[in-house]
Amino acid sequence: MKKWHVGAIIALGFLVTLGASSNSVSGSNPEPDEGFKNLKVLPKNISDKQLDSVMGEFSISLGARCGFCHARKADTTKRGLDFASDAKDEKEIARNMYKMTSYLNATYFNWKNSTRPDTIHYVVCYTCHRGTHSPDAQVFLHMIDSTEQAFRKNRH
Repeated sequence: MKKWHVGAIIALGFLVTLGASSNSVSGSNPEPDEGFKNLKVLPKNISDKQLDSVMGEFSISLGARCGFCHARKADTTKRGLDFASDAKDEKEIARNMYKMTSYLNATYFNWKNSTRPDTIHYVVCYTCHRGTHSPDAQVFLHMIDSTEQAFRKNRH
């Protein structure tokens, strides 16, 4: 290996070490996370990964991005969304829909009498939404009609 390569690697290692030690000395480490704010339906102790999974399911099921339910930060000098804010009605609608699907799963699909019916996922957002903000009842009526016709045909 050429001498300048070795020198460059040593210098890079020194800079990385210096940068890591200066962050811990200057006190720039973030304060401990106080958890998520304004959780009314989801568990208060939900992990980042679990919350991301739930929000990802909402996003895919409704074909929506985060801003569909979450309001922008009130401080216009800051960019991004205020995830704790209840300024948008869609957020409360999402909470009610989440409670509804949990109720349906616990009441009608909890065949093993699980003590955690919130983990049963027979009815999910995508069951009705299919990638749209508002489900189309006509699609379901067609599905019901075709299922009934197939049942009657096979019964004879």
